[in-house]
Amino acid sequence: MSKPKFYITTAIAYASRKPHIGNAYDPVLADSIARYKRMRGFDVYFLTGSDEHGQKIQAAAEESKITPKEYVDSISDEIKAVWNSLNLTYDRFIRTTDEDHEASVKKIFEKLFEQGDIYKSEYEGKYCVPCESFFTASQLVDGKCPDCGREVVDAKEEAYFLRLSKYQDRLLEYYEQNPDFFQPESRKNEMINNFLKPGLNDLCVTRSTFSWGVKVPFDPKHVIYVWIDALSNYITGIGYNPTGSKESFKKYWPADVHVIGKDIVRFHTIYWPILLMALDLPLPKQVLGHPWLLFGEEKMSKSKGNVLYADEMVKKFGTDAVRYYMLSEIPFAQDGNITYESFMELYNIDLANNLGNLVNRSISMARKYFDTPITCHSDTDIDKDLENTIQQTIEKYTVAMDSYHTADAADAIMELSRRCNKYIDETTPWLLAKSEEDKSRLEAVMYHLLDSIRVLAILLKPFTPDTSEAIFKQLQIEDSFTKWDSLSFGKVASYTVGTPEPLFARLDTESIMKEVMEERAKAAEAKPEGVSFLEEISIDEFAKVDLRVAKIEDCVPVKKSKKLLQLTLNDGSGKQRTVCSGISPWYSPEDLIGKSIILVANLKPATLCGVESQGMILAADAGENDVKVVFVDGIEPGSKVR
Repeated sequence: MSKPKFYITTAIAYASRKPHIGNAYDPVLADSIARYKRMRGFDVYFLTGSDEHGQKIQAAAEESKITPKEYVDSISDEIKAVWNSLNLTYDRFIRTTDEDHEASVKKIFEKLFEQGDIYKSEYEGKYCVPCESFFTASQLVDGKCPDCGREVVDAKEEAYFLRLSKYQDRLLEYYEQNPDFFQPESRKNEMINNFLKPGLNDLCVTRSTFSWGVKVPFDPKHVIYVWIDALSNYITGIGYNPTGSKESFKKYWPADVHVIGKDIVRFHTIYWPILLMALDLPLPKQVLGHPWLLFGEEKMSKSKGNVLYADEMVKKFGTDAVRYYMLSEIPFAQDGNITYESFMELYNIDLANNLGNLVNRSISMARKYFDTPITCHSDTDIDKDLENTIQQTIEKYTVAMDSYHTADAADAIMELSRRCNKYIDETTPWLLAKSEEDKSRLEAVMYHLLDSIRVLAILLKPFTPDTSEAIFKQLQIEDSFTKWDSLSFGKVASYTVGTPEPLFARLDTESIMKEVMEERAKAAEAKPEGVSFLEEISIDEFAKVDLRVAKIEDCVPVKKSKKLLQLTLNDGSGKQRTVCSGISPWYSPEDLIGKSIILVANLKPATLCGVESQGMILAADAGENDVKVVFVDGIEPGSKVR
């Protein structure tokens, strides 16, 4: 009997610079899904890669005084090195400069032109250079690019266009007939209300103002633009060609899920489906437009100096720790965040104190107390309760992973691990070991712990694959008991454990942060002395920030954090607002209750250590390792700060 197929892709990384850790979330999320599906018996094909054409790359190559191909070769190698540092199990890393891809893109363009879905005309509109995109005046937001917020310029050029308008009604019908096409579903309303209802304009799909790209075969002064070139990788990467596709394409298409960032949902749910309709190909089953991984509460940007790189985090903390953080800290529909402090906090709480401690002391006790195989017996209530918890965890985990809610799956895993640690405290195996009469009871306790750990290791495979293997090695079990089919309590007849080895050593956050600050100081030495300011903004841009006075009515520490305080604010609206702020090293709750502060009231909510933060309060860096909150006591809550 053949395995069911599962085809998963990521957005391909733009080869203009090394990807930061936020860019790496796509492939890590996709890899966890791919590993889970393989574990469930699917024939998985996992595609990722790099987008290597365009004006920005040509300009960067010219600045570096090398050819565009030399430039993208270097950056693509960097992207692949970062992906490999994260232990990704992709089947192909496609490059849009690959010969088979370029040949297929040319054939796709020719086919669409010959059947009348692409036509030649002239484009005049507002052009965003960083995004390499044309927009109509109505699509601009406050006169600026709707995607990146930067200034646009008037531009005019001859171009080829894809007839989006021809397929608009058919696309809406597809949305209605396939309610699971969008994940999260909130992305669907955005596409319908902002783009489809106002009416689709035909899409410019070539450029003639630069030369680095796939040339239109019958009109070589035109370069085939990203909408056809990059998006087509999802089919060319598995062997599609209009004049004769490979068996691999027939086997795996349509894609089961495209894993992409929320900022490119429009391209994947409007442009890409219409392109496929024009090619008379089935549409992908689902588009997962995940949230962003932010630095604290900001999008990562070199200009802001807040960029973290995945491979550098791996060198400091290990691959599995980085994977676990990314997969557990980003909610399904809201942005997650990362800082060194939050990373180390989660590492110590979940990986070192919870999981690592459970495995180490259980293996150590089993080895110390037994030199014969440990077998399964006992029907005490406390043992049955742990067995029920295991079954409930497997069910929660399965529901979460089937719907790509990896953070919920991680919560289920860690909840079971905490239950096992509590089970140790309840059963006190070190006391049972003192009496020969309690030997049978001790054996039952140790079996329950060891088999619980085996279940945990199986569930952890998509998250921390190397850690799972390390646990299996210490348990010394046959390979068949590491598989999904063995995922229930009591499958293993007996345990004879190996040597205990620590999985995650607790991090000394103080010394690591000292190292980080020293590294930052060295990086800053090359910059001019004095206060460093961000790039200038206009008064209109500043006016977008809604600053309000708010009064702190309550304040408590966030349970999972050593740094965050949870503030309950009166913002003058009549409703309470919750904001998390990393100020506990400098303020206690009693210092803050009753104080008035300045609130950034229109900041998008972000989940920090399990608490939704609905804004940000203003504070100042007041010297080395010192922070001062800006207090404005005596001003009515809700007052606007100008």
